[in-house]
Amino acid sequence: MKRNRFYCLAYIVLWPVIRIGFFLSVQGRDRIPEGNAVFCCNHSSNWDPLLIMIAAGYRCQLYALAKAEIAHWPVVGRILKLAGMIFVDRGKADIGALKAAMKYLKNAQKILIFPEGTRVSQEEQESAKGGVAMLSVRTASPIVPVYLDSGKKLFHRTHIVFGAPYQPQIAGRRGTAEEYQAIADEALRRIYALKEERR
Repeated sequence: MKRNRFYCLAYIVLWPVIRIGFFLSVQGRDRIPEGNAVFCCNHSSNWDPLLIMIAAGYRCQLYALAKAEIAHWPVVGRILKLAGMIFVDRGKADIGALKAAMKYLKNAQKILIFPEGTRVSQEEQESAKGGVAMLSVRTASPIVPVYLDSGKKLFHRTHIVFGAPYQPQIAGRRGTAEEYQAIADEALRRIYALKEERR
């Protein structure tokens, strides 16, 4: 598959910043599947998309759905936009962002989404949003739960755990709102269960 050269550039630029700034401890990288996948992670800071991107490794191009404000970060925002990050306008139902994510998945690529839809200060404070389930079901993409330390600090060790991928199931051809919500809730449950695997 053709690699996005700006993604490669962003990775090279950000790798030392993230590695030095957060002392990443990464587990379960060997669980990352080939082909398309929806990575689902808990969310507590603006750094989260970049931390997961670096933790996944250079060969795993991972396109994150992130708030539109990041696009305005000096230099880095511009590079990330060229690298394919999907910027979401959280003030409205951003159908364009969902279509962009679906296009990546249908092209056998990987996306990162935060099921809680916003940063949370306390674990499991917010309920999951159904969008993650819709993306997974409609593109036949497995979900990969990811846990990231919530109380991260600069120059302190930050743990990231990639969980085992799994394929959510629905009864019919197209999922119902209730099925999507149940799938999203299960994804969030699996994310926080990974906290126990940290070492």
